[in-house]
Amino acid sequence: MDKTEILKALAHPVRVEFLEWMKEPERHFCDQAHPLEMGICASQFEKRCGLSQSTVSAHLSTLEKARLVKIDRVGQWAFYRRDEKTIAAFLDDLRSTL
Repeated sequence: MDKTEILKALAHPVRVEFLEWMKEPERHFCDQAHPLEMGICASQFEKRCGLSQSTVSAHLSTLEKARLVKIDRVGQWAFYRRDEKTIAAFLDDLRSTL
């Protein structure tokens, strides 16, 4: 776990919002055609936040680099899920450090 990468990723409110949405996918992405267990399709973020595809991709890439999300590719689709193990380890480390 790289705390610096995680802190950089969390420094932008849109990325924090993406993580919040992924915490309750049934609430925020109920219209997704694919099962939510697969993760959230990148296009769903675009629809929800109104940002361009390239901007959404950049934000998701930053979250992936920080290991806050996992990505599964199915054909042309990319599905994102929170990496709860990394998030929990980061929060535990933050609690013990601060």
